[in-house]
Formats: sequence, C-alpha cells, structure tokens
Amino acid sequence: MDALQSTLTDINQLLPIINHWFHLVSAVIWIGGLAFLVMAVTPGLKRAVPREYVKPISDTFYKQYKRVVGVLLVIILVTGGINFHYVNVLLTTQTGLSISNHPKYLTIFFIKLGLVLAIMTLFLYTVLFKTEQTGEETAEEKEEQLYEPIPFQRAALWMGLFIILCAAALKHLHQ
Repeated sequence: MDALQSTLTDINQLLPIINHWFHLVSAVIWIGGLAFLVMAVTPGLKRAVPREYVKPISDTFYKQYKRVVGVLLVIILVTGGINFHYVNVLLTTQTGLSISNHPKYLTIFFIKLGLVLAIMTLFLYTVLFKTEQTGEETAEEKEEQLYEPIPFQRAALWMGLFIILCAAALKHLHQ
C-alpha cells in the first residue's frame, strides 16, 4: 500500500504514467476503430446491403470516425513527444547516457515514427481528397470501392499493427 501511495503522491512518477496512459488509450481507440471498420463494418455491409449502398453507408461511419481521429492524432503526437522526453530522462538516470547513445532504441523509434507519419498521411489524404461518387465510375472503380470503400483502410490497419509492435519493442528496450 505504501508503494502505491508513494507513486500516487510523487508527481515525477504520476505525470509520466498518466501521459503514457493517454498515449496508449488514444492509439487503442484509433487502431481499434480502424480495425472495426476493416473487420466488421465493411464486410458486414457487403453482406447486408445492396452494392450501391456500401460506399455511402461506409462514408457515414468514416465521417464520424474522422472527427475522433483528428483529435486523437493531436493527443498521440503531443503525448508521444512527452513520452520520448521521459524515456530520455529515465535512460540518462539509469545509464548516464542520453537516448542519442542508444542506437537500437532510436532505430525502432524512427521506424515507428515513419509508420506514424505514413498512416497520418493516408488519413489526411482521405480527408483532403475525399472522392464523391458521380455515377460515371467505371466497373473497375465501382468494384474497387466495394472492396475497400474507405481508401487505404487495410494498409492503415497493417501500419497501425506494426506501430504497436514497435511500441512493444521500445517499452522493453528502456526497462
């Protein structure tokens, strides 16, 4: 009980814990929502509604998801930067060397950061260049929209899963 009380009263321990929690919750909501769209919404719509309604209904779900993800992106970037600071402080106190002297950690961190930037680019692409159905689409374009009504959703999900893998690796490299 004393250990819990000391953690809860020591602001230097509590702030990194709360920050990391916000970071993780935001990532879980973002990637979990994307997984739900890819694994449940799109396949369910393909089976439950006529083909011409799959894209409009998916767009309705995605419109709401985009609002949430926009806020989550800001939270993830801010809390990620703060996490990086706290890891640097931890590594410096443990080893006497700053994070710049830990090449394994930096390599995985930059892979993770590259994936985050790629997934954010895909998200911003779908926000900025939203394609409206005009009725003049070719049969191939219609089939592609049925397969993936929200552009790049599968690619973004895979990148998200690899981001989580990198996060797990990073967590074990600084303990």
